[in-house]
Amino acid sequence: MSPEQETSLHESLRDNVRLLGDSLGRTIAKDLGSEFVDRIETIRALAKKGRQSAEEADRRELIDYLRALPDQELLPVTRAFNQFLNFSNIAEQHYRARFRRVEDYKPGTQPDLGELLQRVGASGQSSRQLVDAIADMRVDLVLTAHPTEVIRRTLIQKYDAIDDCLRTIEDSGDHPEVLQRAQGRLEELIAQSWHTDEIRHERPTPVDEAKWGFAVIENSLWEAVPTFHRDLDALLMETAGERLPLEASPIRFASWMGGDRDGNPNVTSSVTEEVLLLGRWMAADLYLRDLEQLKAELSMWKANDALRAEVGDDAEPGSRQAAEPYRALLKRLSTRLEATRAWARARLDGEPPGDDPIIETREQLFAPLLTCYRSLCDVGLETIANGVLLDTLRRVAVFGVNLAKLDVRQDGTRHAQVFEELTQYLDVGADGSHYRDWDESARQAFLLEELASPRPLIPPRWECSAETREVLDTFGVIGREHRQALGTYIISMAQQPSDVLAVALLMKEAGNGVRLPIAPLFETLDDLDRAGDVIERLLALPGYREVAGDYQEVMIGYSDSAKDAGQLAAAWAQYRAQERLVDVCREGGVSLTLFHGRGGTVGRGGGPAHAAILSQPPGSVNGSLRVTEQGEMIRFKFGQPDIALRSMEIYVCAVLEATLLPPPAPRPVWREEMDRLADIAHRAYVGVVREDPDFVPYFRAVTPEGALGRLPLGSRPAKRRQEGGIETLRAIPWIFAWTQTRLMLPAWLGSGEAFSKRLEEDGGLDRLREMRQQWPFFGTYLDMLEMLLAKSDPLIAAYYEKRLVEEPALTRLGESLRQRLVDLEAVLLRILDQRRLLDNTPLIRQAIEVRNPYIDPLHGLQAELLQRNRDADGNITPELSRALMVTMAGIAAGLRNTG
Repeated sequence: MSPEQETSLHESLRDNVRLLGDSLGRTIAKDLGSEFVDRIETIRALAKKGRQSAEEADRRELIDYLRALPDQELLPVTRAFNQFLNFSNIAEQHYRARFRRVEDYKPGTQPDLGELLQRVGASGQSSRQLVDAIADMRVDLVLTAHPTEVIRRTLIQKYDAIDDCLRTIEDSGDHPEVLQRAQGRLEELIAQSWHTDEIRHERPTPVDEAKWGFAVIENSLWEAVPTFHRDLDALLMETAGERLPLEASPIRFASWMGGDRDGNPNVTSSVTEEVLLLGRWMAADLYLRDLEQLKAELSMWKANDALRAEVGDDAEPGSRQAAEPYRALLKRLSTRLEATRAWARARLDGEPPGDDPIIETREQLFAPLLTCYRSLCDVGLETIANGVLLDTLRRVAVFGVNLAKLDVRQDGTRHAQVFEELTQYLDVGADGSHYRDWDESARQAFLLEELASPRPLIPPRWECSAETREVLDTFGVIGREHRQALGTYIISMAQQPSDVLAVALLMKEAGNGVRLPIAPLFETLDDLDRAGDVIERLLALPGYREVAGDYQEVMIGYSDSAKDAGQLAAAWAQYRAQERLVDVCREGGVSLTLFHGRGGTVGRGGGPAHAAILSQPPGSVNGSLRVTEQGEMIRFKFGQPDIALRSMEIYVCAVLEATLLPPPAPRPVWREEMDRLADIAHRAYVGVVREDPDFVPYFRAVTPEGALGRLPLGSRPAKRRQEGGIETLRAIPWIFAWTQTRLMLPAWLGSGEAFSKRLEEDGGLDRLREMRQQWPFFGTYLDMLEMLLAKSDPLIAAYYEKRLVEEPALTRLGESLRQRLVDLEAVLLRILDQRRLLDNTPLIRQAIEVRNPYIDPLHGLQAELLQRNRDADGNITPELSRALMVTMAGIAAGLRNTG
């Protein structure tokens, strides 16, 4: 894209931001008066002045103005700035969808599938290899409901409608009446948004979260998936001369919503069963809509013998069925889908289901549609076959009969508890010892023996604890459900082969013998370092291979490993673990799929998916990949059909390139360099977070961590345990809290010491620049660090400290942390050979600069509200409490992928 085109696009973005902002101003003026709008504009102008000035007095002017605001104005002021930031996001999302800018890239590096297919062809790979690689590709995007989505569904729906208005306004052209109607509708929607409470009054339940995930499929992905396949078909026809096979589904969707019970007591076996039934009901309902359109369109009479034979008794000679055989077959399929929908509804309502035959498998839905498709092709009606009928076939291939396969996740200690209680009850074990007393070899021997035994192990009337009964009931749900409805069983905090064997045995004993893929999740630094050895020992067990076959899935944890070790050390440990796992599975003759537990934030492995995938070790993305899409990132990437279309293209593009044109393996000298950098960074991180006695008190004093528990973000508690320190806090609120103060500590602490040490030595700068240019892993790490530092702000962090921290020891720690941040920026700019951050990514820099005058007042207000809340021992008025929560939502909205 030319510089002139880039400028035009930026102007389009600015125009829409201005349009939405002006409309919001008029709405607020009608509600609160023009004087209040003038006050908002004064605050914005003071924030902008403070940003542009190097004088402390100019920055102080904004703070003094905010502190002088009367209590009754704090909530409307925070709401005004929060709404503007959300409207800025709408304008940016609209821009990204319209100009295919779903993710942030440097100019000239946008992934393009068509260009990649040409490169693959030029590399000497045959058309057959190309088509097979895409047809065999298995990319599972796993939708999760981690508590990072701060915007209510009610407002999301209004924001989507605002986006539609922007599209209509831009397309109105010479139709002033269309333009006028769209502008009127826009004013109405913005007024609705202003007069809608932006904060939930209650936490969503796991079922609510699942319904939100299904709504994304219904409102966006249902349209985007067949469109994506149409575009992919066209590219393959142009490049390789053939279409994608009908049953192929390179992109598929799974979900944790209603299945992730790790640390969430609200996810029970009954919840999991309800979510599975909801998926069946909604899938049947959506497919029935498709069949209504197909019955209306497939009115033709020409058909092959196979279709007429399939219609059979419904098509007497001369009958309407014989004249319209497609409709006859589709009517029969509709009847079964209606019975399926009624069956699921009855189950959900606790009523006895009917006896009519229902659709239970993907094949039962796919086969009749395929019969229609082949008949149309056989009689020369390919154009009709490749219309809406092909779209429905593509949907069935991707969504199956449950829309998204449900994963189940549980902490490994819960499975160990089952066998501890069971071995006590059965009095199994020498010298009075039981399961938890045994070493690893004894546990393995017991579990393998029971896996091979034909007799049942669990007594039918065993009276166990409620916790153990819940685990067994969950496996009971798994055993009663059809295999196609379920994805993978993930074991959190997996440490030994026995953790996997325990789940395999529970599937046999309580799960009706079902065999789901079992993925151990390696999360801490030590666990990542041992992951390869654990899987090697597991695969060496003959009894396990009989259960698992020649397929193994392993999940890599990003959030907790970064919280445990610091971002740089964790990133390198994740890379090394993947390399080792690839080698182990290759040597064992096992097909490996790596499951990346990424989040939206840099501190949780976030960043552009294309760059992240291509920065993985060669061989780790071999046509298959699973990755979590969490919280607000689901909306940003898949909430609208145009954006979802581009997001799916990015994933296919990255996985195809990593598979057919993998990145080079790192040179030994780079590996040695990373070992050293990671060691220095880890020691620096631990020295602060784990060993400095002032760190936890500082964290609690300077961040809104204590208030986060009142923000009803998701169904899961903010802590795994309500007692304890930093180690009990989940990685998401840990990062969220630091983001609110703009210190962003979890994603950079330790990196500065590592890089500074290397730059002090001869050849250090040249080596780091070489790694940046030639090694995607290291280059991507620096890109993400640069973006994060551009969004950090030591002056804002200093204000939080000034307002909220009194103890001199804590103040000294804060000064030290901010100086580390400043030093890191200088070091990074030297490595990048740049004058300022984001010189090569102007769109991101512009987005940050535009938002800062609206985020800065929210920081000032938040610090003030936190102090007032502490002065009142947490008993501030409901209006001020709500204002505090709105500041958190607004800051997260303004910073996006760091909140």
